[in-house]
Amino acid sequence: MLTSIAWRSLISRRKTVLLTFLSLVVSISVLISVEHIRLQAKESFNRTISGVDLIVGAPSGELNLLLYSIFRMGSPTNSIDYDSFTMLKSNKSVAWAVPISLGDSHHGFRVLGTNTDYFTYFKYANKKPLTLSQGKVFSSAFDTVIGADVAKELGYRVGDKIVLSHGIGHTSFVHHEQAPFTIAGIIAVTGTPVDKTVHVNLAAIEAIHLPPKELQQLKEQAHEHRDEQANHSPESHSTDSHAHENEHEEQHAHEEDHPATHENHHDQHSAEKITAVLLGLNNKFATFTLQRQINNYPNDRLMAVLPGVAMTQLWGLMGNVEKILQVIGSLVLLASLFGLATMLLASMNERQKEIAVFRVLGASPILIVCLVILEALMISFLALCCSFLLVSLSLTVLDDWLTTEYGLFLQHNVLNKDSMILSVIILLATSITALVPGFEAYKQALHSQLSAR
Repeated sequence: MLTSIAWRSLISRRKTVLLTFLSLVVSISVLISVEHIRLQAKESFNRTISGVDLIVGAPSGELNLLLYSIFRMGSPTNSIDYDSFTMLKSNKSVAWAVPISLGDSHHGFRVLGTNTDYFTYFKYANKKPLTLSQGKVFSSAFDTVIGADVAKELGYRVGDKIVLSHGIGHTSFVHHEQAPFTIAGIIAVTGTPVDKTVHVNLAAIEAIHLPPKELQQLKEQAHEHRDEQANHSPESHSTDSHAHENEHEEQHAHEEDHPATHENHHDQHSAEKITAVLLGLNNKFATFTLQRQINNYPNDRLMAVLPGVAMTQLWGLMGNVEKILQVIGSLVLLASLFGLATMLLASMNERQKEIAVFRVLGASPILIVCLVILEALMISFLALCCSFLLVSLSLTVLDDWLTTEYGLFLQHNVLNKDSMILSVIILLATSITALVPGFEAYKQALHSQLSAR
């Protein structure tokens, strides 16, 4: 009964109520959007790397190692021996190990030297593997696989030639023009620092810094390797498969006996130093034991960090930004609630006759207060529903644009535990704000009672 009376009362003042309703929809939408983006940003931050149990590098602090090895930020203070990577890979607790070498750039984008295991074992989000939108993984020393942002911003396609620059700054005076790289593949959008990375073979990182004569020999070897691959293509097999059948069997038997030989052919002949190693373990319970062993390794100065712990520390440093976003959203909502209270207060003079009629019909002053608060709650509840619908619809429509332009992967559904708590807080704040016009209605109700006498 009271709900019906409140609804009809709002309908009778539809113009002012509509403006207040729209104001609340905008402010609540902003608040929900800010809160949703904040939570999604935190989730996106944590999804940068997945499935890596340890990151090993030179001792330089947990955050610094995480920043330069995963987020491509900052500079590595030192390198570790390639023999240390070999030691880690041969450890019985290690399921896989991926080397990383940094130090060069291409038009401001970081260059990362690694091997083909990177594209097999590196995961992001919920253990989502890297996929190529075009081309294939590099197969020779002077092939490169670029991230989606690199390809988009610089307009690159598969087959284009690029030249790396010495150093990690946007401007460099030393370019490795004697060793251009051919783009072999482009990685699909991941929303992680991978999108802004140029991936090259680990051997190429040191090869481009060699004297011209030695570099020319490596380039010739790379061409020979590429020619061998072309000769071993399916087309060539169809013409002389019998002639090479025995040769292939011997080659495969050799690779089975020495599985790392073919895979890391380009790594072993030149790489001496690397920046870091990503490790995946066979048994998670061995993580702390292996971390202690690595930190006490006598033949090289190593430090192993747990990515999850370092990520938590890094996100903790961004806590102030998170609080600022929450404060901005809260202030926007507060301004709209004041607008709601002002609208209800302004309508009190127009509702004197309405309140007097209620009093004559036996309504108590407390009931009049409840009526005013109920009207405010109805406006806020409808604004909440419309805001959730508006934000979800906007995210659905803008999904492709946000992904391609900004690499943002935002969930369309904004209904979750946090948003439900936020809704309860908004309704409570509405009730408290409505007490001001409610008290005014209470005084008018008492006055109407005296007038009736």
